[in-house]
Amino acid sequence: MLQVLKVLKKHINYQFNLLTCISGVDLLGSSYRFSVVYDLLSIVNNSRIKVKIFVNEVTYVPSSVPVFHNANWWEREVWDMFGVYFKNHPDLRRILTDYGFEGYPLRKDFPLSGYLELRYHSVKKRVVLEPLQMTQEHRSYIYENQW
Repeated sequence: MLQVLKVLKKHINYQFNLLTCISGVDLLGSSYRFSVVYDLLSIVNNSRIKVKIFVNEVTYVPSSVPVFHNANWWEREVWDMFGVYFKNHPDLRRILTDYGFEGYPLRKDFPLSGYLELRYHSVKKRVVLEPLQMTQEHRSYIYENQW
């Protein structure tokens, strides 16, 4: 993967010198669980390219920070939201969620309501983290009937 990115960046015919985005896609149910997409821009040639790599939950993606320095933050975001591990990343830690956060919120199997509730406790005068309690049972809706 790194060799492909190096060639796209350094070769005189390509010159994709700018990494504009790294994004993750959860492909739940397919043979590979995740897709990691690199968006590259060549200002000289006025062209863009997307490079996709497919991985599952136990494999890793080599970090592209040695090739593109701005990949640091993008890879941290993909790891924080999807749990895709980037090998040899210089600082792989959470960037958008709290340090004590459990799970990866953009995975399709992550519950919509989450696991914990963060709220301000008026008696304790501070923010508390409590297990989520649903006040209403789950309902199955019949969409054909408006009532």
